[in-house]
Amino acid sequence: MRRAIVIVIDSMGCGAMPDCKEYNDVPECNTLCNVAKYSGGLTCPNLYKMGLGNLGDVSGIAKNPNAIAQYGIMQEKSKGKDTTTGHWEMMGIILDKPFKVYPDGFPKEIINEFIEKTGCKGILANYPASGTKVIEDFHTEHSRTKYPIIYTSADSVFQIAADIDVIPLDTIYKYCETARSILTDEYNVSRVIARPYRMENGKPVRIGKFRRDYSVEPCKDSALDIILNNNGCVLGIGKIEDIFVGKGISHAIHTGSNTEGLELTLKAVKNELNLNELKTKRYNITNFDKQFIFTNLVDTDMLYGHRNDYKGYAKAIEEIDSYIPKITDEMTDEDILIITADHGCDPTVAGTDHTREQVPIIVYSKNIKPKRLDDINSFDFISETILNWLNI
Repeated sequence: MRRAIVIVIDSMGCGAMPDCKEYNDVPECNTLCNVAKYSGGLTCPNLYKMGLGNLGDVSGIAKNPNAIAQYGIMQEKSKGKDTTTGHWEMMGIILDKPFKVYPDGFPKEIINEFIEKTGCKGILANYPASGTKVIEDFHTEHSRTKYPIIYTSADSVFQIAADIDVIPLDTIYKYCETARSILTDEYNVSRVIARPYRMENGKPVRIGKFRRDYSVEPCKDSALDIILNNNGCVLGIGKIEDIFVGKGISHAIHTGSNTEGLELTLKAVKNELNLNELKTKRYNITNFDKQFIFTNLVDTDMLYGHRNDYKGYAKAIEEIDSYIPKITDEMTDEDILIITADHGCDPTVAGTDHTREQVPIIVYSKNIKPKRLDDINSFDFISETILNWLNI
């Protein structure tokens, strides 16, 4: 059985796009190279072997003339610099206009409709903010009023934070579903995100495994649907199911950390997951002759990029590197592995938001010839590669 495995290191861009200034980003933004530089150099022997150091000045990862993989840089064709846009383009959906952002917070008509439909009586915050700081600033008032904390960023997101001991988790999810139903058409918000947290040792701590992303449904079929329609199985690990609203995902499992995502990917490659337990409600696929394993590793973005923590970001890349041989050792001659990113989030430049960047791509199989991949002008190079590999 032929299999394709795609691992997305969330936000690990590798250099500013030519139009970065249109997105209020500086030409110096380069998540991968700046993380490597400011952290004192990455220790990534396996990404070195695959040729990552050949893509730029990546401190600690030297250039390798004998790389064992194909490697290159992908330009983004779609308008935007967010998770949904990046992942959709990887699967063949190009967006002509970006999702709408709200740099001054959400207008009264949105908030009033949200309050009316949820019955929550009021909300707190409603401005662009760091997710960790906004819950620190508003937790006391949130506990007193039981109002949800609403905030956004430079990206197209409507985020709802709440202490699960103040507002039950199911209610937080219902609030998100209501917001998702509102933020369509002219409001055009990419994602509504549930951000549950709980107090630990006197500090609010977000609970990653309870995070949920409520995206708009893809506007057309993607490579995921094509695979399913050709007797394939699509396994989404991490927030993949949320990004595509389940469309084209036959099996899914959410994760609470990069470590969990890497372990699950390894188990998937080793055929150790019980797929019957991971079936999604939308599809009932039991027999298939090809498989696509699609993993998102979000910690680089959520925990480190948005928090300007380049040291944590570097350690996360090094952890991912340590899993590469574990995964490749279990791959057969019928498997292909792609490692890439969906946008940038440079923790060394001003601000805490995504950065409009190109992304690295590494393609490895025991049966393909190593080389540099040039002139990749769209992320949908990935969908073309995996469909060809799966003989579709």
